[in-house]
This record gives sequence, structure tokens and C-alpha cells, in this order.
Amino acid sequence: MSAEESRPLLGSRQASEQWLLPAESCPVRDAYLSKVQNRKLYLATFAAVLGPLSFGFVLGYSSPAIPDLKKISDPKLRLDTNEASWFGSVVTLGAAAGGILGGYMVDKVGRKLSLMLCSIPYISGFTIIISAQNVCMLYFGRILTGLASGVTSLVVPVYISEISHSKVRGALGSCVQLMVVTGILGAYAAGMALRWRWLAVLCSFPPCIMLMFMAFMPETPRFLLTQNKRLEAMAALQFLRGSEVNHEWELRQIETKVEEQHGLNIAEFKNPSIYKPLFIGMALMFFQQVTGINAIMFYAETIFEEANFKDSRMASVVVGSIQVFFTAVAALTIDKTGRKVLLSISGFIMAISTAAFGLYCKMIFPSPSNSSHPDLLTTPVSVGSENNLAWLAVASLGLFITGFALGWGPIPWLVMSEIFPLKARGISSAACVLTNWFMAFLITKEFHDLTGFLTSYGTFWLFSAFCILNIIFTVLYVPETKGRTLEEIEAHF
Repeated sequence: MSAEESRPLLGSRQASEQWLLPAESCPVRDAYLSKVQNRKLYLATFAAVLGPLSFGFVLGYSSPAIPDLKKISDPKLRLDTNEASWFGSVVTLGAAAGGILGGYMVDKVGRKLSLMLCSIPYISGFTIIISAQNVCMLYFGRILTGLASGVTSLVVPVYISEISHSKVRGALGSCVQLMVVTGILGAYAAGMALRWRWLAVLCSFPPCIMLMFMAFMPETPRFLLTQNKRLEAMAALQFLRGSEVNHEWELRQIETKVEEQHGLNIAEFKNPSIYKPLFIGMALMFFQQVTGINAIMFYAETIFEEANFKDSRMASVVVGSIQVFFTAVAALTIDKTGRKVLLSISGFIMAISTAAFGLYCKMIFPSPSNSSHPDLLTTPVSVGSENNLAWLAVASLGLFITGFALGWGPIPWLVMSEIFPLKARGISSAACVLTNWFMAFLITKEFHDLTGFLTSYGTFWLFSAFCILNIIFTVLYVPETKGRTLEEIEAHF
């Protein structure tokens, strides 16, 4: 923040946080929002979050499918350890490319059409996996579903943030992550009963339903106004807010900002209103991944299996259930507690839990004489020791998932959809999604190599250290956006 921006007006704290005054200080907006009918807004949100549900099935698919594919009799399809790590992580490369593609599509063809189009690679990818005759087909199917996931992870938060109003934007934005973890849990649970081909059949249903639902939902008013479609924007607001409010008032609030927008060029990245939110958004995505969440979720079943748990698939379902429950808790409380509080609590819980899991690994798995040993997670000291300390592994991983679900799961995606100016929303969101998925690829692909280099306990202690850095970053840099309109957040930067 510049010296001018931080110069005291009513005292330094009041000056720096004037924009954070409660929404109740705006009686006109309060009166407007009191008459809003949210039923169709919730319907549009439900249609959009079928995309993240599909995305969750993609992420969760690898955990039950990898053990199946390692044991399959067909040598052309059987995965060895290296191929299994590629099968789990190659989806993130497709998602990184999808983030770039989504950043282009969301500004060119719109939020609604981008979401509808991404159902094509979802369905095509799972169809290729279902009909796979060799490992390359499995990889290609995973890349396509990853591409669709990347587009989804960018477009859906933007769509929801632009159709929502300030009173419910936090809760509805958190539904993105809620549906992702619901999809992961669905894949885990279905994987207990279905083999990998039939599981892929099941995973192909949500994107089909999304395509049908989204066809009847409106485009966002903000995008329509950028296309000079004022009548369509008014119709969209009438659909989303009901018939009892003065739609013209909200339309004018949006229109004022849209009229100030102009084409984005490279020189404008020197403007604090562009580079500050971009830095915050990319940093949030980086820190989300270096907590180790995707390594744990991609290999959840494998981790439990190699730690000699009797029912590794059930353990994965329990982990997924915890994540769904506490993500729902975050969605219900985020508009009351605020983003920064939940992020800080979340980071603290994750730091404690990953440190505890590292301690479990330290006590159970022997330190190898060769630090490049690749199979640290496969050599328990003894079955008896493992059984005595199994509670520590379950408790620490369960606590980690709880912490992640409360803050660092849903909130980075929500904040990303809130802080960027309209003219930079596509390219800035693409940069954030690319950062997220590139880091996800590095963490998931190199997880086993990292445990070989640092030992298993050293790897989880490294994750714990990053969780502490998450808290510091949140306190110092992340703005509180609770109760603010998108236009007010943009004005702040």
C-alpha cells in the first residue's frame, strides 16, 4: 500500500479499514437485499456447481482405480509404481492447460457457454478411460478430464461470484469446494463396490446433467454488460433476484464500473489495482497446494494401504466424509466469521496435524541408510507397532482434512473470484489456476520422490512448515472481503 493510501484520516486503523465497514452502513443496499428472492439464484448456483462435482469425481477417481489397475491381469493396462504416479498426477497437467484455456474462454464466449463446453472433455475423457486398451489411453483420458477440470475450476467461481449478491456470495462461493469434496467422496464410496471401468461410467454422469441444467440458466449480468447487452443483463437480474426488487438500481451499480473498464494491456500490470490482487491470488493458490492436500487426497487409499490398515478404502471414505462435513460448516459460517479468520484457524489446525502425522511416520517407519530410498511408506517397523499407533495416523489425517476444509480448501477459490477487476478477471484467474495446478502436479508427481529424499516424516514436517507460512501470509496480506460488493472490493485495490 502506498504512503498516500495509508495516510491517517480518522486514525491509521480506521483509514486503512474504512472499506471494511459493515454492509449495514449502506441502507439503500440493505433495503434492496431485504426484498431479494434467492430461489432461482440457488438454482443457477446448483447448475454451475455440478461442474465442481464432476471435477471432484476426476480427483477422487485415481484413489480407488490405482489399486485396481496395479492388480489387473492385462499387462497392457497394468500400472507399475511409476505409471501409477503418472496416472494420479497427469490430470493436473491437463488442468493447468485448462486454466489457460478457461481464462481465454471466460472473456471471449462468456461464463455460461464456457461451462457448458467443458462438459465435452469430461465426457470424452471418461469414455476413453472406459474403452482403454493400454496405458496411453488411460493417460489421454485423464488429461482430457483434467483439461475440463481446469476450465471448471476457473469459470465456476467467476460465474457464481458474478450472479451472487454480497449477503450470500461467501456461502455460495464455498459451495464450489463443497461439491469438489462431495465428488471425491462419491468416487471413494463408489470405488468400494465398482471396478475401475464401471466407476468411470458413473463419473461421466455429472457433466451430462450439468450440460442440461446450464442450458436453462442465465449468463452473468456483468459479462452481458461488457457485451453491450443491457436488456439481457436486466433479464438475467430479474431471473436471479426475483420480481420484488428494483433491478434498475443494481444494474446501474454494475454498469458504472463496467463503463470504467477498457481493454487490458501489459503496461497496466504496474497498476496496484491489477498487480496487488494478482499477487494475493497466485500466492493463495501456491500456499494451498504446498500444504500437501493433493498428495494426501490422490494417494489417500494407497497411504492407508501401505500403512497396513485393514480396510484402506473405508479409511479413505471416512477422510472424504470429514472433508465434506467441514466444508459445509465453512460454507455456512464464512459470511459471518470472515475469510481471514477461517484461513488462520485452518492453517493452525493443518500445521498441528501434519506435524503429528510426521511424528507417526517417524515412529513407525525406520530411517533408511540411503536417503534416496523410494519406498519409505512401504516398510513399517512391525505390524504390532502400527496397530498401536493407528489412531495417531487416523486422527492426524482427519484433523488435517478438517482444517483444510474449514479454510484453505474453499477460501482461495472464493477470494480469487472476488478480488480481480472485471477487465483483468479472465487473465488473472487463469494465472491463479495455472499456479494451482502446476503446484498440484509437482506435489503429486514428486510425492514419493520427496519422501525418498526427506524421509516420510520429513516430508510431512515440511508441509507443516508451509502451513505456518500460510498463517503469516494471511495475516499480513489477505484482505477481508466479507459483506462487500465486487465493485467495492475493486475500488479498494
